[in-house]
Amino acid sequence: MIKSDAEGHIEVRDLRLQFGTRRQQVLAVDGVSLEVHPGEFVSLIGPSGCGKSTLLNAVAGLVQTTEGGVFLDGRLIDGPGPERGVVFQQYSLFPWMTVRKNVEFGLKMQGLAASSRETSARTLLGLAGLLAFENHYPEQLSGGMKQRVGIVRALAASPKVLLMDEPFGALDSQTRMIMQQILTNMWQRFRLSVLFVTHDIEEAIFLSDRVYVMTARPGRIKAVVDVPLPRPRVVADMMSEAFLQILQTLRDQIREESLAAMGGELDENGLTGFAVDVGPTGVKELV
Repeated sequence: MIKSDAEGHIEVRDLRLQFGTRRQQVLAVDGVSLEVHPGEFVSLIGPSGCGKSTLLNAVAGLVQTTEGGVFLDGRLIDGPGPERGVVFQQYSLFPWMTVRKNVEFGLKMQGLAASSRETSARTLLGLAGLLAFENHYPEQLSGGMKQRVGIVRALAASPKVLLMDEPFGALDSQTRMIMQQILTNMWQRFRLSVLFVTHDIEEAIFLSDRVYVMTARPGRIKAVVDVPLPRPRVVADMMSEAFLQILQTLRDQIREESLAAMGGELDENGLTGFAVDVGPTGVKELV
């Protein structure tokens, strides 16, 4: 049981995010409320363009809210802060720095002494299986190794929460599975609160305690699905009956929203129809 006084409690309350000029506005997120309790791993899934990353950026303090608010431990988020570590799909490492210096960068900005920075960085790199590469440069690493460095760098500053935007999206399937296991192991060790954006439904189930499904734009919360699978989890769990039932539920939810995003619809037989304008007469047909 997570203690009520634990830190890392994310609350999104009736969030609305709108962008554009006075003449043309785009409503990206509308009336979203969600919660990540301290130590929980929560994922956001939904069709492309539904506002998942925009919502994550709001929690990171990188975009300004239009209405509603985002709170961490009861305090309104109004900008970036060291209590929130962020990992993007792009590796965003400094190419002129070694692996260890990349990890130490945030600690240096916090004013930590050189010896303490080195100890912390080497400890985390060891946990991620990267200590042998501490003096390598990013260009000498594989994609999976670069992303491990990015995760370690985010953890080095001892954040309360970890925000992750498609961190494994650019990796091949085998490397992705390994990275999911590494992330799970590190999360269980540090027990941070994690908000994780992904397009991969199986990944969301494997990693998460709970999954929020977003609608097509403007993004709203369509469903909240708990993942009551025991931990620690292994790849074989992805073939269990419980896993497959959750997978089917989420696939059905996402399919409906993906079709809506493309202007399609399902009939009573589960078939897809798209309304198409034909020529200047405005005649429509379903194909």
